[in-house]
Amino acid sequence: MRLISSRLLSSRLAFLAVAALAVASAGCKAQKPTATDSTIQDPALARSIEVMVRSQFSVPPDYDVTLGPRTPSNLPGYDTLTVTLGRNGRTTSTNFLISKDNKTLARLETFDLAGMPTRNIPIANRPIRGNPDAKVTVISFDDLECPFCAAMHQELFPATMNRYQGLVRFVYKDDPLVEIHPWAMHAAVDANCIAAQNGKAYWSYVDYLHAHGDEVTGTEHNLQKSYATLDQIANEQVKPFGLDQTKLDACVAKQDETTIRESMHEADALGVDGTPSLFIDGEHINGAVPVQQVWVVIDRALRAAGIQPPMPQSQSAPASQPAPSGR
Repeated sequence: MRLISSRLLSSRLAFLAVAALAVASAGCKAQKPTATDSTIQDPALARSIEVMVRSQFSVPPDYDVTLGPRTPSNLPGYDTLTVTLGRNGRTTSTNFLISKDNKTLARLETFDLAGMPTRNIPIANRPIRGNPDAKVTVISFDDLECPFCAAMHQELFPATMNRYQGLVRFVYKDDPLVEIHPWAMHAAVDANCIAAQNGKAYWSYVDYLHAHGDEVTGTEHNLQKSYATLDQIANEQVKPFGLDQTKLDACVAKQDETTIRESMHEADALGVDGTPSLFIDGEHINGAVPVQQVWVVIDRALRAAGIQPPMPQSQSAPASQPAPSGR
C-alpha cells in the first residue's frame, strides 16, 4: 500500500479525512468559535451530538468539537446545524441536519455527476493500446517495478485485449511507488521518453519490464546497474521502431520527473492507494484482482454504452490468475 496514504479505510472516515486535512493545512483560515456560536441550549443534547460526531467519524481526542448556528433547512422536519472541528487554532466546519424534535442527526452529501473525477481522468498524449475510438476505456495507474502490476499486465495483454477485439482501449498512467520501488521512477521516465516518439515502442518497453523485472533488479540489487539496464532496454527500442537515438539519449540523460510527478498527484487526488489501480469508464478496481472481475466491469461498461459484450467470462477465462494486490 502507498506508505503516505490512509484514505479509503471506510466511508465513515471520509468526512474526517477531509476535515483533518483542512484543519492541518497552512492555507486554512483560522476561526475561533465563541460561546455564543451554539444555539443548542440543552447541555445534554449538545453532549449527545458531540459524542455522536466523535464516535461516527473517529474524531481524535485532541480535536475540539463546537456546535454552531442552527438555521432552517430545505428539508422538511430538519434544521441545519454547523459542526466545527478545531485543533491548535485551526478549524474546519461542515453542516449537519438535526430533526425538529432533536432525536435525529444526519448528514446530507451531494455529488457532482457531471464533474466526477474518475470519469474525467486526462489521457491526452498517453499511448493507447487497442482501438483508439473504442467507447470503453481502461485506465491503469501502473508501477513498472510492482510485481502485482506485472501480474495484472499479463492478464490484460493479451487475454483481456484479445477477448474484447477492439471494443476497449487501454491507457497506462504513472504511479511509481518511490518509497519501496527504487528503480520505478527511472523506468517511468525512460518509458515516457520512448512514448514521446512512438506509442508502440512504449508498449514494447512496458511489456518487457513487466515480464523481466528481476533482470532489472539484478542479483546484486545495485541501483546504478538497474538504471543502466533500464536505459539499455530503452535503447533496444530504437531500431525496431525507428526512434531518434539522439533525442532518446538526451531525454533519458535528463531524467525529468515532472510528468511522472503530475500523474502521481492525479492518483493521490483520485484516492489511489495501491497499484495496479484500474478505472474502467470511471469504475474503480483496486489491485490485481482475478481477471474475471475485470471482465465483469468491462462488460457492464459496454452494456451502458449500448454494446453487447463477448461471450460470458466463464467460457473464455484464462487459467492463470494474478495474486491479490498489496504493497
